[in-house]
Amino acid sequence: MVPERLSPVLEVTRPLAERFAASGRTVYLVGGTVRDGIAGRPGSVEGNGAVGSSEPDIDITTDARPDEIESLVAGLASSIWTQGKRFGTIGILLGGRRVEITTHRAEAYDPGSRKPEVQFGDDVETDLSRRDFTVNAMALRLPDLVLIDPFDGIGDLAASRLRTPLDPEVSFSDDPLRMLRAARFVSGYALEPDPRITSAVTSMRDRLSIVSPERVREELDKLIVLPEPGAGLWFLVRTGLAGVFLPELPALALEQDPIHRHKDVLAHTIAVVEKTSADKVLRLAALFHDVGKPRTRSVGPSGVHFHHHDVVGARMTRERMKALRYPSAEIDDVGRLVELHLRFHTYKMGWTDSALRRYARDAGALVGKLNELTRCDCTTRNASKAEALGRRIDELEERLAELREKEALDSLRPEVDGVEVMAHLGLPPGREVGEALEFLLQVRLDEGLLGRDEVLSRLDQWWQDRVAGQSC
Repeated sequence: MVPERLSPVLEVTRPLAERFAASGRTVYLVGGTVRDGIAGRPGSVEGNGAVGSSEPDIDITTDARPDEIESLVAGLASSIWTQGKRFGTIGILLGGRRVEITTHRAEAYDPGSRKPEVQFGDDVETDLSRRDFTVNAMALRLPDLVLIDPFDGIGDLAASRLRTPLDPEVSFSDDPLRMLRAARFVSGYALEPDPRITSAVTSMRDRLSIVSPERVREELDKLIVLPEPGAGLWFLVRTGLAGVFLPELPALALEQDPIHRHKDVLAHTIAVVEKTSADKVLRLAALFHDVGKPRTRSVGPSGVHFHHHDVVGARMTRERMKALRYPSAEIDDVGRLVELHLRFHTYKMGWTDSALRRYARDAGALVGKLNELTRCDCTTRNASKAEALGRRIDELEERLAELREKEALDSLRPEVDGVEVMAHLGLPPGREVGEALEFLLQVRLDEGLLGRDEVLSRLDQWWQDRVAGQSC
């Protein structure tokens, strides 16, 4: 019996299935739609969105070749794209949903190449055998709704087990990124990896290096925003796969100090990741926030110290994210959060308005994420310490809200601009104008809004003192 939750997908694809059947071709619904429909999950861990909605793409496989697919969908789809045609995939927009139709295929990596070699086939079971995991190797034949499950994907879903259709070594050799994808399915579906998968990843982990940084980054992003990514992150560390593309993560396991009872920084890091909201930038900041500790670790009479690990960690974060080809804006945001994640602890209860302004100015639009990271960074089992930290962050947020009502905290700048400075002091554009604006910014941060007359009076005094100082 087909689950009722698949009805909308079947309704969208019915015209497609009927047209292919009339031409003597067979189509099968595959991928996350089948898996999630059987598992009873509303969403997918695949991470591919549809046009204009949060629905995942619909994946179809067929014995028709790409040219024939393109011909058959003409007049049926509202739009067609053929960027993946050489790999056997034609994309269409059908009934408001993105549908990808792919010729049955087998693909494998040449041992020294990053690009898949594609071979088309006529048999759906062979196609399914080349897929990553058994839970993804199920197909629903359309339009007669016959389930094809040659590798017992249903049984593995029921048993919470992660297996590959073929030997793991074959599957991971076909596409080494599947080793990283395994971590996502471990977390996303609470699946226990088959011992052969764990063994294969451990022995083949270096093969991930042939995969492009962009594909690795995309897979890491999908893992990191899952509701509970911890199990997947531990899988990456324990198999050694993290060491291939994110060596800063397993390095944290070396920071345990039983003599001074310092917590395992790796366990702490993964706990912080899971506590934060499933926002990519915030989760990445949580993942990287302590990566500077191994390089700054020292032991003194009072215990273990990691002086300036925030600054060192921010630099390491930016370097690693650049290597993984993250967009510049995300590198800047995550690096900034790592750099500022200790800022809160430099202040005590009863922050001055000046301190609040500087905190808001330095965090900018990231202040909400910074506060959440700070809150989640507390993983102590000491309830009183956790409550005390929570009260301090509550006070900070309340004070920021009060100050925001009185002042434009989100756009902190001097009360007069450079044009007014030049007109008032009779200066041309140049270094002196920049110095004047910097002085006025510090006044703004220290004392808040003073009014234009008072600000110009302060500017006059600053200029007089500066001229006097130069004449001495």
